[in-house]
Amino acid sequence: MTCVRVWAPEVRRVELECAGQRRPMVREADGWWSVEAPELGYGTDYAFRLDGEGPFPDPRSPWQPHGVHGPSRWLDHGRFRWHDAGWQAPPLASAVICELHVGTFTPEGTFEAVIDRLDHLKDLGITHVELMPVAEFPGKRGWGYDGVDPFAPHHAYGGPEGLKRLVDACHCKGLGVLLDVVYNHLGPSGNYLGRFGPYFTDVYRTPWGDAVNLDRAHSDTVRRFFLDNALMWLEDYHFDGLRIDAVHAIVDTSAIHFLEALVREVRALEARLGRHLVVIAESDLNDPRVVRAPEIGGYGLDAQWNEDFHHALHAVLTGERDGYYEDFGAVADLAAALTRGLVYDGRYSSYRRRSHGRPAADLPGRRFVGCLQNHDQVGNRAMGERSAQLLSAGLLRVGAALVLTAPFVPLLFQGEEWGADTPFLYFTDHEDPDLAEAVREGRRGEFAAFGWDPARIPDPQAPDTFERSRLDWDQPAREPHASLLRWYRDLIALRRAHPAFGDDCLEGIVVHYDESERWLIMRRGDLAVACNLGTAQRRLDCPAGRHPRILLASDPGVAVTREAVHLPAESVAILDLVSNAIPCGGEEP
Repeated sequence: MTCVRVWAPEVRRVELECAGQRRPMVREADGWWSVEAPELGYGTDYAFRLDGEGPFPDPRSPWQPHGVHGPSRWLDHGRFRWHDAGWQAPPLASAVICELHVGTFTPEGTFEAVIDRLDHLKDLGITHVELMPVAEFPGKRGWGYDGVDPFAPHHAYGGPEGLKRLVDACHCKGLGVLLDVVYNHLGPSGNYLGRFGPYFTDVYRTPWGDAVNLDRAHSDTVRRFFLDNALMWLEDYHFDGLRIDAVHAIVDTSAIHFLEALVREVRALEARLGRHLVVIAESDLNDPRVVRAPEIGGYGLDAQWNEDFHHALHAVLTGERDGYYEDFGAVADLAAALTRGLVYDGRYSSYRRRSHGRPAADLPGRRFVGCLQNHDQVGNRAMGERSAQLLSAGLLRVGAALVLTAPFVPLLFQGEEWGADTPFLYFTDHEDPDLAEAVREGRRGEFAAFGWDPARIPDPQAPDTFERSRLDWDQPAREPHASLLRWYRDLIALRRAHPAFGDDCLEGIVVHYDESERWLIMRRGDLAVACNLGTAQRRLDCPAGRHPRILLASDPGVAVTREAVHLPAESVAILDLVSNAIPCGGEEP
């Protein structure tokens, strides 16, 4: 006998609609309703009526085969046969993550199709696949951050069974899997949670409207809703970790913050399953409390995305200074990120017009995820240009080397490793014409403020905007893509092999640089990464008696003599300091 329960504390009557029948549900304590439904089993569609209105999908719907407005479908997680018994993901400290969007990663745009490309990621040296959000969202194409059914894998990607097959296949190939989840808001179309109860509050506002109700009346059940969601992905879908979107937009004044509560429950699940699990935050707060232990007042997450490192690296390589890049652009900023973790650690931000952040230099590098590009930094550009379209071939290799030799957990965005020239644009598939037009005009208005011609901004609703964003898998075998792919493979192999990468203590990293001549040398133990960011050749002196050996070089013109390292313009060399632990380069500025 199947018992169906739903939380709806503020309605007078709830009915289960299933198999052409309506069954009145019985009110229980704390706003819950229940009913026995013998006709409801695996694969059966059902929905709820609230005070005669509806039908509405289940707030905890595990399966939405007809999209966000259709009925829910009953799912039995026990039916799937897993093949990953005894699986343990590699530790985060040794991870190399690839972020991918299921819909554009392959021509088919499905979970199943990703499986066919896993060998590419494995051969590259990737240890973890990170999926952009897959919870049910409106239409068939989108980034996934406007999901409205948090428990249901997107139907157009392959639904619950397809997702489980993908995770299972990853584990069988030795790849961990992380999932991007959104707990700060839900999308506007198909969002029926507010019909059921006070899932949102107007006491706080977010960029997307009312905040999720995590600390007002009835918030215990709302918190339980999202905590259960996180545990479901980890237990029922065997994910190895979660990336929590925009935690700075999660408003919670409770004594035990939602993030701390989430980590506490993940740790309990980890102990029960006997499997290592990680929780990673996206945060623009520059607050190390996110990753500090709860015993000293932190939330206890394993790592957070390091936006300062990305911004510093991007700005110094591209010269861009618009928007938040206004705060960056000096080689000194990049040096600060590499040695202190954060650039803005209490320093004044001209972009924000206030001081920002707090010190984090005592944290190990594994507490930060660093990248040259990600879905936001590419897709939030008007034309979706990747780094390969913004940088010379030489600087692109310098950027890759700094990401993969930095003390942080490196993250690559799909296709980055071969310099994909397909854009990653912002695309949607809203069925509501008014919402579609609002999104279209909002996108145009956003970039018009930066001087772009609105007529040139790709229409997010146009199918072609989505199609142009698909990766071209013929590129990796062609030049110049093939040689860049080899560079990435060599960098990842070196990261895995050289003992210097085993120590991610920021206090042990030494950086020398020259702002005017645009060179930088990062020392990690007996390894040095020498970068020439300028357009002229540089000769960097080596102290007497030191005889560095080239491990990798981006340019065949790199040379080492007993006295100096010679770097062509826009090149990088990774050196083994075989004689002693002293870096090449001039005096520290």
